[in-house]
Amino acid sequence: METIIVYVVRTPLRIAVAQPLTRSHDVEGNAARHADAVRAAAARVVVFPEMSLTGYELTAAPLEPDDPRLAPLRGACAETCTLALAGAPVPGPHIGVLAVDPEGVRVAYRKMFLGGAEPRHMRPGREPAVLDVDGWRLGLAVCKDTGTPEHAAATVALGADAYLAGVLESADDAAVPDERARRVAATHGAWVVTASFAGSTGGGYTRAAGGSGIWSPAGEPVIRAGADAGEVATGTLR
Repeated sequence: METIIVYVVRTPLRIAVAQPLTRSHDVEGNAARHADAVRAAAARVVVFPEMSLTGYELTAAPLEPDDPRLAPLRGACAETCTLALAGAPVPGPHIGVLAVDPEGVRVAYRKMFLGGAEPRHMRPGREPAVLDVDGWRLGLAVCKDTGTPEHAAATVALGADAYLAGVLESADDAAVPDERARRVAATHGAWVVTASFAGSTGGGYTRAAGGSGIWSPAGEPVIRAGADAGEVATGTLR
């Protein structure tokens, strides 16, 4: 019997983490600043923090994918052929990830593991999610998901090559995203991409950590942003 070996060659994936200035409940203004970040990143995929489109406001009205206030972000993604993964409350209500690309807007993921006051306002998502982009399998996560080992395990079990998360930590807990990213990468041999809020986000977070970054499958940081709002850091997965 002849043995056939198939080699899959993936194109390197240029990916960015963005921590835009966010104003609470200002969806239209936040979408415009997200659009600016997409254009500045010049990347195939841009990852944004948890609830980046509304600020961390648990009483914010859920965003529908066809909300006209998202037009600036939709336009930027169409112009640049970018997939933007933006944080927002979505119908349910859930803390969600909106996938914005040249085809439109859709809810790509709903946060599974809630913390703090979140269970009083939001429902947990039911299942992990993975997106296919240019031959890469990109798993999605939001904040506390990243600190829950079974979440990363379930996501990688779906064939994820990379684990992409939007997070929010206070400046006093700035080491937490790095610790979690290193652990997930080292445990599963996957790339980890974390977009972390910077500046004031609402919800009592007057000074968020920033420090968004990309970690290699060996658990080493490849690129990091600083602590300031408005920063974008871009790297390449190979």
